[in-house]
Amino acid sequence: MNEKLNIGIILGSTREGRVSPDVGQWFYELAQKRNDANYEIVDLKAYKLPLLGESSDMEPVEKWNAKLAELDGFVFIAQEYNHAMSGALKNALDSARDPWNNKAAGIVSYGSAGGARAAEQLRNVLGELQVADVRTQVLLSLFTDFENFAKFNPQDIHQENVDTLLDQVLAWSKALKPLRD
Repeated sequence: MNEKLNIGIILGSTREGRVSPDVGQWFYELAQKRNDANYEIVDLKAYKLPLLGESSDMEPVEKWNAKLAELDGFVFIAQEYNHAMSGALKNALDSARDPWNNKAAGIVSYGSAGGARAAEQLRNVLGELQVADVRTQVLLSLFTDFENFAKFNPQDIHQENVDTLLDQVLAWSKALKPLRD
């Protein structure tokens, strides 16, 4: 069983002016260099998920769940808004249940405190969804990894954490795969 795992890099913001696509692309390019899994960017904005329970149109939710079911693990690009994860990410987490179960996830967060508070909140929700979140995290600071708090320009020091995070996500995703089969 040497089939490559499918890992989704989930962009956790849908707002105008967001930088999560830049952070996600940076992470994706680093992951692709490893050639050890199939990595893809999964943009929440593309799914146009309605707020949970506020629409009878289930097509976006069904598409979201189908995408998650294809994936063996995740890396969340989580930005911190008001000491928490974005509302769009929380809604996306709540809009699925079974497709999350018995998979692994890593967190790349950013904000004034590296997005640490959003990541901690995300970890709590992932536990309830039976997602094994890995210990290593990539924390990006608005003060040192962004020019003028807006243009993403990461420091090279993050490379080691990116590699360790991916090693852990792949190990856990592989270990949990028999529970999903």
